[in-house]
Amino acid sequence: MKVMVRAVLLVLLSTPFLAVVESISMGTFFTGLFPKLFCEFQECCEDEWVKLNLTGLKMDLDNKLFGQHIAKQVVLKAVNGFFTNPNPKKPLALSLHGWTGTGKNLISKILAENIYTNGLQSAYVHQFISTLHFPHPEYLSHYKEQLQKWIRGNVSACAKSMFIFDEMDKIHPGLIDAIKPYLEYYDNIDGVVYRKAIFIFLSNAGGERITEIALDFWHKGSKREEIQLKDLDSKLSIGVFNNKNSGFWHTSLIDCNVIDYFVPLLPLEYKHVKLCVKEELVARGYEADEEIITAVADEMTYFPENEKIYSDKGCKTVATKVDFYL
Repeated sequence: MKVMVRAVLLVLLSTPFLAVVESISMGTFFTGLFPKLFCEFQECCEDEWVKLNLTGLKMDLDNKLFGQHIAKQVVLKAVNGFFTNPNPKKPLALSLHGWTGTGKNLISKILAENIYTNGLQSAYVHQFISTLHFPHPEYLSHYKEQLQKWIRGNVSACAKSMFIFDEMDKIHPGLIDAIKPYLEYYDNIDGVVYRKAIFIFLSNAGGERITEIALDFWHKGSKREEIQLKDLDSKLSIGVFNNKNSGFWHTSLIDCNVIDYFVPLLPLEYKHVKLCVKEELVARGYEADEEIITAVADEMTYFPENEKIYSDKGCKTVATKVDFYL
């Protein structure tokens, strides 16, 4: 790609080509034509590279995310509504909560792939892992300043940037408050417009409360699909806010209501694990072998101890277990 870009630039800067350009004026060329030509070969913050593929998003959520009817509905409506609005009042902020392996990282990956041509590899998608990027509590002030500069710089380069904060349950309390101004209803801050950016927070915090509610429905004989967002939303946000082991502990992001949606991911059942195994096999180009699917699902451990309804690792270890059978 880089070689192609250089070749195109050499042609554009050649004497014959510049002679033609002179007839349409250099100003018109460099402010209009040149950027369009450049974006044909290099990622730019334009519709060719950054645009919601709603059909693809819906298809991927339906075919790759299992057992998460609430998350599918909320994410699809929230993202579509955000991109349909040509002038959003604030950035989109989604906070995904649930146990390990329930689909939090998968959702962020699906979103990136259906908004950015280069998916997670896009220059406009930025991922932060708390234990990697913010490991030392004694550097909290430095991390806050660094984080603000990083967001300001990247949104200045592309207003449609995406920021993914993983392991929010391990981030130091108070750190995430540094980005609150960028999630507010400001037209701009020091000339930078943040209203078209997307912020996604991933956390295991709240997983226990989500499981309690799911179990309660199960014990009552209610179907899993009958659980609605309203059954979880307020309980989840309050629980996360008061959880001292969460990066959201007493955070102004919750206190000031700048997170648009708290998205609960339900614990996965045996049947969902089997679907994950099937998807993994198909994604690798293999047939959906029922013996392998059952064997892998049977290897997983389930809880509570007596009922054994939910996989304690969701689908997180499915890929490595499939390796054993291939």
